Amino acid sequence: MTGERPRLLLAGDTALTVELSDTVDPAINARVIALDRALADAKLSGIVETVPTYRSLQIHYDPEAISIETLTATIERLAVDLDDTLAAGRRWTVPVAYGGQHGIDLDAVAERTGLTADEVVERHMAGDYRVYMIGFQPGFTYLGGLDPKLHLPRRETPRLKTPAGTISIGGIQAAVASIEAPSGWHLLGRTPVRAFDAARTDPFLFRPGDRIRFERISAADFDTLSQRAEDGWSPPCEAA
Repeated sequence: MTGERPRLLLAGDTALTVELSDTVDPAINARVIALDRALADAKLSGIVETVPTYRSLQIHYDPEAISIETLTATIERLAVDLDDTLAAGRRWTVPVAYGGQHGIDLDAVAERTGLTADEVVERHMAGDYRVYMIGFQPGFTYLGGLDPKLHLPRRETPRLKTPAGTISIGGIQAAVASIEAPSGWHLLGRTPVRAFDAARTDPFLFRPGDRIRFERISAADFDTLSQRAEDGWSPPCEAA
């Protein structure tokens, strides 16, 4: 797929931001992921880390190992004809215990949206979510595809602490939290799935381009699966 010339922005003297668009769109995100993988396949020396986002790719590099001129020329060449099929990810089914102690904002979200709590859950589970990016905290998973009826501004007063595995919504986005952290999002439930686990060979469970669907489980099932996750369990996935 041929795209427009990317916008290249220096981010200090060891990073380059490559902007592919100024909008949030699945096709743009697919191009970001395709560019990230094309750059990895190019095997350039001096690339320290790449960070794919909704619409841009940030590249951290060692200026003593690769010049900015070589890097920018390579990026412009790779961006000319990206194969977006490279961005096809995996499909996950993520179990969630909704409401109660696991989702303390569920009833408030129901009231604000004019739905019942069960209707909120049904709409949330009906989404076929795209993993747009990983960021903010290790493994925090930003999702697109939230039902418009569930679009709400974030909380006026963020909480100083929310648990790992929180399933939340904020604005037009949904998310899977990875570690205990502050949050201004609305907490609908919690999953026993570890989106981030430093003990795994690959600490990050989800990747940009993956698809996620949620399924409801009981609080008892949460406890059982949480214990299994402590022992290394992760939900199965399949090719998208």
